Amino acid sequence: MKTSAGRICIPIGVRRATEIAEAIKRAAEVGDLMELRLDYLEQTEFSAALELLPEYLNHTEYSIILTLRSRDQGGHASIDDEARRNLWSSFRSLPTNYFVDWELDLVEAFSRQEADKKLAFDWQQVICSDHDFGSVPADLDDIYERMAATPAHIIKIAVHANDITDCIPVFRLLDRAQSEEREMIAIAMGSAGLMTRVLGPSRGSFLTYGSLDGPSATAPGQLTAKELREVYRIDQINRQTNIFGIVGHPVSHSLSPHIHNAAFAASCLNAVYLPFDVQNANEFMRRMVQAASREIDWNLCGLSVTSPHKLAVMNWLDWIEPAAKEMQAVNTIVIGEGELRGYNTDAIGFISPLRVKLGTLKQARCAIIGAGGAARAALWALHREGAHADLFVRDPARAQIVSSQFGAECKSIADASFKDFDVVINATPLGTLDEHEDESPVNAEQLRGVGLAYDLVYNPLETRFLRAARSVGCETLNGLEMLIAQAVEQFKLWTGRVPDAEVMREVAVTKLRAFAPLRETS
Repeated sequence: MKTSAGRICIPIGVRRATEIAEAIKRAAEVGDLMELRLDYLEQTEFSAALELLPEYLNHTEYSIILTLRSRDQGGHASIDDEARRNLWSSFRSLPTNYFVDWELDLVEAFSRQEADKKLAFDWQQVICSDHDFGSVPADLDDIYERMAATPAHIIKIAVHANDITDCIPVFRLLDRAQSEEREMIAIAMGSAGLMTRVLGPSRGSFLTYGSLDGPSATAPGQLTAKELREVYRIDQINRQTNIFGIVGHPVSHSLSPHIHNAAFAASCLNAVYLPFDVQNANEFMRRMVQAASREIDWNLCGLSVTSPHKLAVMNWLDWIEPAAKEMQAVNTIVIGEGELRGYNTDAIGFISPLRVKLGTLKQARCAIIGAGGAARAALWALHREGAHADLFVRDPARAQIVSSQFGAECKSIADASFKDFDVVINATPLGTLDEHEDESPVNAEQLRGVGLAYDLVYNPLETRFLRAARSVGCETLNGLEMLIAQAVEQFKLWTGRVPDAEVMREVAVTKLRAFAPLRETS
């Protein structure tokens, strides 16, 4: 069995006994070991699967974890405690490369029976597990100590992260287990816990879980094995790896991890870029970023910042470039020598594609929809180019400060007509994949007569806003080129190197095209 930090376990959750053999074969091609989830089987298939198990156990080239998860621990089968105990009591002898995953209550019960000379197990092959699918329990240390007191060789704790800071106690457990020389698997489930799945093995976790594909994931936030290996290069991550990431909420749609990780790989850098799903930016900056108060020992070197945190993070920075101060938005943080330095690369990213498309922007009439960080960057850049820009928002009174800073008029978007504008820019998240995908800040009729519709949203490539613009004869521009241009500037700030922009663009387009058929069939 693989002993490096990047050991990946492929969960197998099939419904029929006859599907197990093929699933094991597929899992063996991409994983280092696999977990056979018996609780996923249909009730009528359970007996047939048990009859086939001896055949699978004879394949000693495979490393398999056998799991029959109880309902209250996230299992799918309605099997009572007595049936679970009877089943596992029969597994007293397994090939040395096999494991059984038992919940804490079973481990404690079996260890008591063993003490009474009623049963005997090889505890080197036992994983003692506990799951909380709602939160991080307040008594997490007590749970760990109960598990550590059992004879099980490996401890597994999986909790649900509701915000990024819920990862802190998970990493603390891994540090504790290493100091006590205990084998442990520790994972924070959900999108906010993704970093534990990628960084956990390099910090001592016995393994991480990666599905064969998205639909076969067996827990919230579980990545595919392909993503772990090809996007995050988990086999190469160690404690010296430079860590970067994107801070936002939500961030699951972001292409930045694909773009920056591809650029790191092309530049042969020991670095990884992660999505950080952050709801409370102040708590994240205080507990995980700022050197004086951070509660995690990690090699964090830089951050991208996206909606809705571009303004909030500024309160935590030691130095901010003048342009970012004027925009009142930071989208890039460089971390080094105990100092946090803030920049804004959105402006150059925003204006570069417009220059290519239109040439000069001097005296161009531009309408910007939105008043957040992206809108401020657009206003700043257009003002420097000599363009005339107006701001369109739902509530003009709330956006007056932003508009007046750059000498722009602030108008209501309700029933607005843009026929007299050369460019209309969507600087809102409306149209973004998943949560806002079916939304647009304006309709087609409002865009009639506009020369160019520019959507800063890049995922999907064609948003509802752009489709509406095209339907009335507008030329269109999506946000992909802005994404690449600003990412190039971020990479240079973090590493001092110029990345291969074509590598960035190629991986972004490939990923975006992969999304398209999924939306068409969903």
